[in-house]
Amino acid sequence: MTDPTRLFYSELDPARAERVVADVLAGTDDGELYMQHTVAESFSFDDGRMKSASFDTTQGFGLRGVSGETTAFAHANEISEAAIRRAGETVALVRGGHGGTIAAPPARTNRKLYVDDDPISAIPFARKVALLERIDAAARARDPRVVQVSASLTASWSAIEILRGDAFRASDIRPLVRINVQIVAEKDGRRETGYHGIGGRYLYDQLFEDATWERAIDVALAQALVNLDAVAAPAGEMTVVLGPGWPGVLLHEAVGHGLEGDFNRKGASTFSGRLGERVASPGVTIVDDGSLEHRRGSLTIDDEGTPTGRTVLIEDGILKGYMQDRLNARLMGVAPTGNGRRESFAHAPMPRMTNTFMLAGKDDPGEILSRAKSGIYAKSFGGGQVDITNGKFVFSCTEAYRIENGQLGAPIKGATLIGSGPEAMQKVVAIGNDLELDEGVGICGKGGQSVPAGVGQPTLMLEGLTVGGTAA
Repeated sequence: MTDPTRLFYSELDPARAERVVADVLAGTDDGELYMQHTVAESFSFDDGRMKSASFDTTQGFGLRGVSGETTAFAHANEISEAAIRRAGETVALVRGGHGGTIAAPPARTNRKLYVDDDPISAIPFARKVALLERIDAAARARDPRVVQVSASLTASWSAIEILRGDAFRASDIRPLVRINVQIVAEKDGRRETGYHGIGGRYLYDQLFEDATWERAIDVALAQALVNLDAVAAPAGEMTVVLGPGWPGVLLHEAVGHGLEGDFNRKGASTFSGRLGERVASPGVTIVDDGSLEHRRGSLTIDDEGTPTGRTVLIEDGILKGYMQDRLNARLMGVAPTGNGRRESFAHAPMPRMTNTFMLAGKDDPGEILSRAKSGIYAKSFGGGQVDITNGKFVFSCTEAYRIENGQLGAPIKGATLIGSGPEAMQKVVAIGNDLELDEGVGICGKGGQSVPAGVGQPTLMLEGLTVGGTAA
């Protein structure tokens, strides 16, 4: 294991760093020096050959000072006293603008949600290439209709240290790995694509197990083959059943972003000012939990040093809380929830989701399907768009089926789900007992920043959801 102290203090000893940070943050309500060292690699195998392999190392700091509602932020890729003091000139612009409440330091934790080891150096380069070659060969051997295979392997190892003006210091070491498989199948001149990815905050070992990468092949191939026989999707208002796991991305976008603290403090969310109100059907409980071991969206501490935990957002249909970073929590008079996240040292933190999911209900998934005499069953989603101010969303289905007399019918292509998050949550009429989390591929975008995130849900039935289709 690499000692973060050796990474960050080659030009500046820890004691001196404390004095410098206390000096440059004097006169502010809150803030921190966020130091980060990251190594990352990526391999891409496509069309029977290695297309790219990359490795890079980045290091730097971000210095943030907060006074009232105003934030000053500067960053650099050189960690030295001179660079920090230059960044402090930016922070000086907000000194003395106190909001009246000096922020206390975060709580401390000895919990560890993942190992410190570096996944990149543990596996030789040749084994990584060989794995992608095996995936390509195995996928092509699965079915004669496979005409193209793309596979990729990515990993990163990031060490961070947070130093505040009150001498609070916290550090974390974060591994992250992921494997992706995409398959194109062809029949009678028609081509369709299937995709599956698996990952999390652990080492490469799990991805190199045969059962893991073979599952990625099986799921991607099944999706491609199903879509070869897909018919045009129907359109109109109908019953929609959402499968467990990855379809929780709809909750993430249509509901999750609207429950982040900054949007609600500013009154910009459709959920603003509605704490204690019913915003979803009875039985709907949605949480954000960054404290799950090894999950892609999990963090031991967030990027402000606050330990992560489980935040109940909606409980039995009633709005209970929002996801908070330190700034918005202080201004709203509540406690931070461990949701202050940033893409890298070059970005200021903001309230972001970690792993956001709906808890299981009591209904049997098979019974839920049998209750839907007609409609569609959505098993997997692709891209989507959401308007935070009104919660309106549009999501495309990558694998979906007609429901006919309570059973799955023909696969359909071109289905989109249209609605608003709050309205959709009040159309939930059945909640399965089969909660699943996604398999570790989520990426959340907000304000020009991207961070890893997790989603999940049980099987859900919604009545009267609008489906945009392609059928005449």
